Amino acid sequence: MPFQIFEAEARTILSPVSGFLKEAGFTHSLTPSRNCTFGCSYCYVPTMRVQAGLRPDDWKHWGHWTTFKKNAAKLVARELRGAEIIYCSPLTDPYQPAEETAGLMRAILSAIVVAPRPPEAFVIQTRGPLILRDLDLLRLAAARTRLRVSFSITTDREDVRRIFEPHCAPIADRWRTLRELREAEIPVTATLAPILPCNPADLLAQAMEATSGVVVGDPFHVREVKRSGATTREPAQEICRRFGWDAWLDPAFHRHLLTTLQQQAKRSNREFAWGPPGFGLLAKPDAAPPENVR
Repeated sequence: MPFQIFEAEARTILSPVSGFLKEAGFTHSLTPSRNCTFGCSYCYVPTMRVQAGLRPDDWKHWGHWTTFKKNAAKLVARELRGAEIIYCSPLTDPYQPAEETAGLMRAILSAIVVAPRPPEAFVIQTRGPLILRDLDLLRLAAARTRLRVSFSITTDREDVRRIFEPHCAPIADRWRTLRELREAEIPVTATLAPILPCNPADLLAQAMEATSGVVVGDPFHVREVKRSGATTREPAQEICRRFGWDAWLDPAFHRHLLTTLQQQAKRSNREFAWGPPGFGLLAKPDAAPPENVR
């Protein structure tokens, strides 16, 4: 279904974080839009509803449109104080399909490049190859702040990708994007999140081949272990039940999966981490990885 693009003025753009992101070591989040045109079946954001700044039409029709904060770059220039550790973005993908025409991330990166007091760190979380459009500005921003791209790869199976995230780029294009970012000397981490049905060992092996340093991961979030807050959307849970992938919703399976991947990474002298400790490595990429606590 074609998506619609809207614009609106925002009152502020840097939001102090709490919960997961605060535990990971971030101080602020930056969300350039409301609603995301990737519309992934598992996206946790619609389950947060008003906590994510959404309106009822947003969570009822997730992925059908997006509303860009058209004054985002001006707000970035005004609000930066120089000590922020920013996660962009916990609520929408900054390189969602609609960004191709909006160009809002170019304006935001440009504001960071010329800011008198750039942030201490700026982490971009995306699964969009469109980020390669902004390599010039990413290089300039990396000279002013501790910049890192956390690039999401969810499975090694293209058939699974089509089922869960049909509006996202093919998996092969995403591996290519990871490699091009690395070759351009942009600090980049492969983030396996959420881990969809796949061959986990092969997925991690490809992630380690495409990048250097830590690999971050996370499974689906289910109410059995997450009583409140964000959780995996019902459409993804229904897909798992329909295709016989129920194990991917099982907390015991999650624990086994994550610890097995961590052991595999260790055998290759690499680190695999998850949850706040894992995402904390994005906030402080040069720090030694902390122990995972579940």
